[in-house]
Amino acid sequence: MGAPALMRRILIEACQLGLYIAAQLDLVISRKELQLTMPSFRTLDDLDLAGKRVLLRVDMNVPMRDGAVTDPARIEKIVPTITEILARGAGIVLASHFGRPKGEIVPEMSLAPLAKVLSGYLPDVAVNFSADGRYVPQPCEVVMLENLRFNAGEEGNDPAFAKNLAAHGDIYINDAFSCAHRAHASIDGVARLLPAAAGRLMQQELEALNDALENPAPPVAAIVGGNKISTKLGVLENLITKVDHLIVGGAMANTFLFAGGVSVGKSLCEEEMAETARAITAKAKDAGCEIHLPVDAVVAGALEAGVATETVAIDAVPEDQMILDVGPETAAAISKLLTNCKTLVWNGPLGAFEFKPFDQGTNAAAQAAAQLTQSGALLSVAGGGDTMAALANAGVTETFSYISSAGGAFLEWLEGKTLPGIAVLMEE
Repeated sequence: MGAPALMRRILIEACQLGLYIAAQLDLVISRKELQLTMPSFRTLDDLDLAGKRVLLRVDMNVPMRDGAVTDPARIEKIVPTITEILARGAGIVLASHFGRPKGEIVPEMSLAPLAKVLSGYLPDVAVNFSADGRYVPQPCEVVMLENLRFNAGEEGNDPAFAKNLAAHGDIYINDAFSCAHRAHASIDGVARLLPAAAGRLMQQELEALNDALENPAPPVAAIVGGNKISTKLGVLENLITKVDHLIVGGAMANTFLFAGGVSVGKSLCEEEMAETARAITAKAKDAGCEIHLPVDAVVAGALEAGVATETVAIDAVPEDQMILDVGPETAAAISKLLTNCKTLVWNGPLGAFEFKPFDQGTNAAAQAAAQLTQSGALLSVAGGGDTMAALANAGVTETFSYISSAGGAFLEWLEGKTLPGIAVLMEE
């Protein structure tokens, strides 16, 4: 653990001790009064780029079909950083991974096609592809290296591979938050060999996350959906110490309901996690966090388009039916709750949104959050692949304060973990 991460851990434990002492003395001290601000990290503002070669780590791991990019969101988001670096007189060497070649050269996973795609987003700038890495960019030029994961040293954080990467630049910029949870050579190793800082996308992401959980405006709410408690146990356990309201949806809500003695019919439910759900509920109460579960549900006999549905009270789910969405009363309650909150963190849909009409609960809550965000009453931060798709389906992608394209990194942040790619950028 580096010095910044160690110091942060010491401060967190000191705050936790402070809360414990306050509880023993019957003092009313909010967790928010002891909330920590994320340690500062270096950005482009801290560096002189003129005439330098910048090794820029980006995430070009975009979905493709038949050689065409089907969702260019990750490419579009790195353009501002590239444009600024070029405008400041530097040459850029782009580094990224694509797919899982596992240290082998897989022609279908070459970054060559993506160099051409990126060129289309940079007027008057050609992105040169260099399979052997020998091309040296001049100021205001861009070159893209081959897939980092073609070399086993990338995922192994091999010092020799990191040294080879560092030779491509005078300065290292990381603009790939989505990869920040990986201690790979291009994320961790090379950042220890060159002056390192966050790109604009990374900076935007970190500032949004800091405002959402590390230093939020209270009251703070979190919406967590998905299928299983077991896959988001760390998220739940961290959030109950951070937020005032935890809204649980999706199939994982069924496990909480089952743990409380409510019959959930044929619904997906981790019965073996019932004791864990009860423990989380007890810990949340001790931490001053209120857990909100559905009060009604939309049920059906099967998860398929066009199936007959029924809305029932949560304690009246038929034995031969399954819960596939929160009901209108629950959606209305969530919307009302959000009007009394200042900050919202969202991960996971409230129902099986991929199948209409089981997207209505998620849509209603998302649209309520979007309206509050537009009015300036709510800071809304969301992340995760399913969450992005659900919010896009609800038509609110452009109206949330921030939607992260990161998957694993966003989840590990929700778990309160120190991300290697972030820790190495912290100012010492």
